[in-house]
Amino acid sequence: MNIDLPVDHARTLLAVVDGGTLDAAAAALHVTPSAVSQRIKALEQRTGRVLLIRSKPVQLTESGQVVVRFARQLARMEQDVAGELGMSGSGVTSTLPIAVNADSLSTWFVPALAQVGDQARICFELHRADEGHTTALLREGRVMAAVTSTPDPVQGCSVRKLGHMRYLACVAPSRMGERSLAQVLDEVPVLIFDKHDDLQDAFARKLTRGRGAGGPRHFVPSSEGFVDAIVVGLGWGMVPRVQAAPLLRSGAVVDIAPDRGVDVPLYWQQWKLDSPALAAVAQAVRASAAAELA
Repeated sequence: MNIDLPVDHARTLLAVVDGGTLDAAAAALHVTPSAVSQRIKALEQRTGRVLLIRSKPVQLTESGQVVVRFARQLARMEQDVAGELGMSGSGVTSTLPIAVNADSLSTWFVPALAQVGDQARICFELHRADEGHTTALLREGRVMAAVTSTPDPVQGCSVRKLGHMRYLACVAPSRMGERSLAQVLDEVPVLIFDKHDDLQDAFARKLTRGRGAGGPRHFVPSSEGFVDAIVVGLGWGMVPRVQAAPLLRSGAVVDIAPDRGVDVPLYWQQWKLDSPALAAVAQAVRASAAAELA
């Protein structure tokens, strides 16, 4: 069956998702909110499916995710074709949305983007999410590529392994004192990045017969702030080796379990799209990961 999706209607759905509301999409498209609503209804009638849950912000159904991926892929291809043809206005930078976990963002990932941003005329729209949940943004069509810990490809995406990010269990010397490893895990407060962060508990479970971390919990949703909190003695937590190394050398922190770090595998997932811009970014990301990750 040939559905024949109206391209302008699909673009309208994309604008609604990016703006979060019908009003925001209307302002971006220079039309009325009523026109936006009518286009979405027409698109839903054409596909025979509900595409959008009209909450604030709006939420896509699974069918809506498919249409948004199509609209974003189409926009990317139009930009690439215009650039290759040297058409008027093609020199304007284009936006490439990417999902990346906080620790990669604060360590090795940004230098990779710096290698291609200017020369490829790309503006990056980075979405920070836990490495175990970045694929959700791919699936929803909100991003075109992601650093993820998930090796299973999202539908329509390719996967390449980047390496492992090694984490060390660190604490300030004042918190360690004369405590044993078991006492640190049971008594010292543990730092958690956010509700998705299971790294500290996973580390503790391996050493405590499945009990996890036993101390009080502090939530610190910033990669740099997380490390700073450990240095000042707020608690213990898992720190990327690249961030921990200078602190260990200076004595600002100690490794509570030497040779018992945790390796988190990282993968690069991207849409299967013949896009020069996306290919250039993927190449730079893989090169940077090869140099910085285990």
